[in-house]
Amino acid sequence: MRDATRDAIVSRLSDRERVVEIGIGHQPAVARGLAAAGLDVTATDIHERAVPDGVTFVHDDVTDPDRAVYTGADALYACNLPPELQRPALSIAREVDASFLFTTLGADPAVVPVSREAIPGGTLYVADPQRA
Repeated sequence: MRDATRDAIVSRLSDRERVVEIGIGHQPAVARGLAAAGLDVTATDIHERAVPDGVTFVHDDVTDPDRAVYTGADALYACNLPPELQRPALSIAREVDASFLFTTLGADPAVVPVSREAIPGGTLYVADPQRA
């Protein structure tokens, strides 16, 4: 992930208190930036992952989530989220009344209702948890 892309996502989420990253994978840059900005950050993935200091890791599958992991979050976000995980992630956001922002892998489309924000290196999709 480009530094400018990471910085744009961190800036967009920096006014939140608690966020959850869905599927951190091997790209902890955004979680690291948010933790450094003082946010309470939880990162999830279906595989055990090393996370930066200040980030809590929870093993979770967004298609069969432990809702307690997400409850109380102001925002859920994901970097490079594939289309097949967008609906399950949006469903969780609806259930816990959190906003949901994500990026995709370049050519992948957003398959849930979103508004688009241009950021360096791509597009930030902002899903509307109230729309189906």
